[in-house]
Amino acid sequence: MANRQAKGKRNGFLARGGFDLPFFIIVITLITLGLIMMFSASSSYSYYYFNDSLYYFKRQAAFAAIGLVVMALVSRVDYHVLKRFAVPVLVVSFALLVAVLLVPPPPGFEEFHRWISLGPLTFQPSEVAKFAIILYFAWHMDRHFKEINSKALYRESRFQAKSAYMAWYLLILAVTCALVYKENHVSGTLLIFAIGVMLMYLAGFNYKWFLLAIVAGVILVIVVVNNPSILPEHAQPRILSWIDKSYDPLGVRWQTNQAVYAIGSGGFFGVGLGNSKMKQLYVSEPQNDFIFSIICEELGFIGALFIVILFGLLVWRGFLIGIQAKDKFGSLLAMGIVFQVGLQAALNIGVVTDVLPNTGISLPFFSYGGTSLLMLIFEMGVVISVSRTSKLKKI
Repeated sequence: MANRQAKGKRNGFLARGGFDLPFFIIVITLITLGLIMMFSASSSYSYYYFNDSLYYFKRQAAFAAIGLVVMALVSRVDYHVLKRFAVPVLVVSFALLVAVLLVPPPPGFEEFHRWISLGPLTFQPSEVAKFAIILYFAWHMDRHFKEINSKALYRESRFQAKSAYMAWYLLILAVTCALVYKENHVSGTLLIFAIGVMLMYLAGFNYKWFLLAIVAGVILVIVVVNNPSILPEHAQPRILSWIDKSYDPLGVRWQTNQAVYAIGSGGFFGVGLGNSKMKQLYVSEPQNDFIFSIICEELGFIGALFIVILFGLLVWRGFLIGIQAKDKFGSLLAMGIVFQVGLQAALNIGVVTDVLPNTGISLPFFSYGGTSLLMLIFEMGVVISVSRTSKLKKI
């Protein structure tokens, strides 16, 4: 009996120790606010198209409820168990990204091969791909952390070793990004690439390479802005409409213009929860990528700022958990996950406020989408699991 208990402690499936309460409170707050704003933003649209004001809310709430159960279970599992699934999850994500290009897209989305229909539900493989990259990179970088950061080798050998590992990570990123790009999902492509690059930086690769990457990225953006024709056909008008604010106001700029009007209408304190006028079929599909504009209109600058601060706190606390994690795997896992959430939120807010071109990226915890919400809450469970063995004070 004692031997079995000792073995269980060494190879335990369940995580021991208390969890990080501040991170948990932030997550629950974001989920709760997300559901409230989902109901408010989608009620008119739901009633008009489905004769049911709760249509989107009920579906989102169901996924949130399932997600909370999953989060509770995952947070009790020792995150080291995930090491066994790093390669399988990456392979499955590749298979799903190929499959989504082969199956017919859902009705109304013929130009975008982003979803696989599962009866009344749709599944978005790129959501799995984000986590697959984080998990695989964290596992592989943890295994080869000494080689990546070794100073014992001669300079030439060290450079060759680091170059080989970086080439491998860039190859995986290139394959993943190419498949996501083929879905006509430019924002997803950029997000996954940024996650991979950030993890490589956190793993200890030379910062000079990243400075070169930033310079190359700036040059690429300048080239794309001045030559939109090099982008996919569906993305070209979005760049043109971002550069020229008068471009096709009743077409491609309609959603962005209405979102800006909604933000301006909210003022400092907002028009009140549920009182948005722009959600009355002015902002197209307000429950999706442009839900932040309804948040600004109903809750005003104060409410919007509170939500931005919440996302900032989530990233800060997640990075703190990662920094205090007991190993590099847990550290990269936690920081990669919260970096994904923070960057995605920043990109979404940038799009809605017309700071960035309209690329179709969701706001974590708020935008409608069962796959996205479920994966997001699952990932929060992983971070909570990491927090159980971190050196932070917890309950």
